[in-house]
Amino acid sequence: MAKATKKQVLGRGLSALLKDNSIDETNTNLVVGSIVEIELENIEVNPYQPRTYFDEESLRELASSIKELGVIQPITVRKIDDKFQLVSGERRFRASKLIGNKSIPAYIRTANDQEMLEMALVENIQRKNLDPIEVALSYQRLIDEIQLTQEELSVRVGKKRSTVTNYLRLLKLDPILQTGIRDGFISMGHGRALINIKSASDQLGIYEKILLDKLSVRQTEELVKRLKIDKKIPNELKKQLPNYIKNSLSDINSYLGHKVNVTVNGKGKGKISIPFHSKEDFERIKNLFQ
Repeated sequence: MAKATKKQVLGRGLSALLKDNSIDETNTNLVVGSIVEIELENIEVNPYQPRTYFDEESLRELASSIKELGVIQPITVRKIDDKFQLVSGERRFRASKLIGNKSIPAYIRTANDQEMLEMALVENIQRKNLDPIEVALSYQRLIDEIQLTQEELSVRVGKKRSTVTNYLRLLKLDPILQTGIRDGFISMGHGRALINIKSASDQLGIYEKILLDKLSVRQTEELVKRLKIDKKIPNELKKQLPNYIKNSLSDINSYLGHKVNVTVNGKGKGKISIPFHSKEDFERIKNLFQ
């Protein structure tokens, strides 16, 4: 019997410490800055919440933890008329509802709409499980909607300005590449390398090669460097190529997975140069000729 009672107290978490603290609806100024137990049905979600996806499995794990130990860290809310609105802690809020809890410990504070947005964004940025594009979008929203400079933003989120800049630059990538980063197909390092390619079609071409050949960030950087060098070949040299070569280059490039260089002299003799970026890449190309 004693064991069951102990588990019940643990399951209440912070609620057990709050005991019967209740909210005086007639004098809400008295509870601002306090941690109290609030009915879940009296709490609205944050309309400024930058996170649009909540992993169901992760929520179930959190719900299981709350069921066992209770809510350890209170959510944060602000008072609006006769309701409360979430400032932060939506995962704890959702998980508590998932297991049928009727109330949750909450810290009450004052905040206007702009402060709501800023707090929600900054709280999400500090989470370790945000993908780089989510972080970049949150940074951009703070700059656009709160009117912060990159320097001011770096202070607010506790990051170096160069770090903030690197995240924001990811938003210049083609949307397909941004999705690839969000889904974990390529890393932020791959994305940073691809930013240096201006052509969207070239970006996508390298992206496909990264996936096909499982290129590392270093290999991708070398590939981008090689592409930029190839781009510097004078147009006059390209125009000297006979049509039978020009018309075949696309097929050759596609087959080899590289942009090859072709030179031809006045007698019709020439040379094909095939770049490779690693031992594995060389072996792959070699096998194509077997």
